[in-house]
Amino acid sequence: MQILAIETSCDETSAAVVKDGREVLSNIVSTQIEFHKKYGGIVPEIAARKHIEVINPIIAEALDKAKTTFKKIDAVAVTYGPGLVGSLLIGLCAAKAIAYAADKPLIGINHLEGHIYANFLVQAPKFPFICLMVSGGHTMIVCVKDHGKYEIIGRTRDDAVGEAFDKVARFLGLGYPGGPIIDKLSKEGNPKAIEFTRPMLDDGFDFSFSGIKTAVVNYVNRNRTSKRPIVTENVADIAASFQQACVDVLVTKTLRAAQKKKVKTIALAGGVAANSLLRREFLAIPSHSLSSLLIPSLDLCTDNAAMIGAAAYYKFKKKQFADLDLKPVANLSL
Repeated sequence: MQILAIETSCDETSAAVVKDGREVLSNIVSTQIEFHKKYGGIVPEIAARKHIEVINPIIAEALDKAKTTFKKIDAVAVTYGPGLVGSLLIGLCAAKAIAYAADKPLIGINHLEGHIYANFLVQAPKFPFICLMVSGGHTMIVCVKDHGKYEIIGRTRDDAVGEAFDKVARFLGLGYPGGPIIDKLSKEGNPKAIEFTRPMLDDGFDFSFSGIKTAVVNYVNRNRTSKRPIVTENVADIAASFQQACVDVLVTKTLRAAQKKKVKTIALAGGVAANSLLRREFLAIPSHSLSSLLIPSLDLCTDNAAMIGAAAYYKFKKKQFADLDLKPVANLSL
């Protein structure tokens, strides 16, 4: 079974062809980072326009690389939320047009569900398992009980962790996107140089990252002088200490959730799952606490259509198809 998948929830335009929910025949991604850098973040109107410019060539390239055609595919899958409405609309229009013209089933996919299923492209985990979903827009711990059956154990009450990375990087004048920049700079710093508070570390399973962001701002402001408008000599220490505080909270709460649910399989998902420290910390967990750890490859952590195709396969098997009037839902929940 071949599924053509389309993902345009934010600022990546992606199309992929996935076979039997596991084999990626093609996964083409066009990023817009260079267009948004000068604004320090994503501009929704620009994102939508860029999707329009590249969506058709990206789909054509995905089909060509997979050596298939519209006639040979079995279904068309597309992200319909959550995300930027303008961006989602471009992918939806393309997917519905293809499904109608080629007379193929349309499958609507939740973007968050797609991130979870990126792990199935690595190794199909046994149910139930705990998934830590970390990105620029979401931070949550999910117990995945079966295909399509999810229990959200904890979520952020304010900023997502990726959003906090972006805001701290912007405040320190490091650029955009903040996650990869802070990850790289942290390797030059001392993560124990500054003891930032770990918010809500011992309080349930929810997260709060706005406090860590504010702590960084307050630290820099306390050390400002007229001659030193920003603390440039230890910016690597600031980045490393901030990153360590965030990762400590993420790892601790995820392990606690796994223990509560008596589950020994943990999966990571989302763009922040590409963070090198987060990956190292999870890999260092002893086997008596964790029997199986799934971490997607770097290209499957960020937004991509292959993960949408993987999720769509299991919906196809249940004949969970969407109508051609499927609409984008910006705040779609899991």
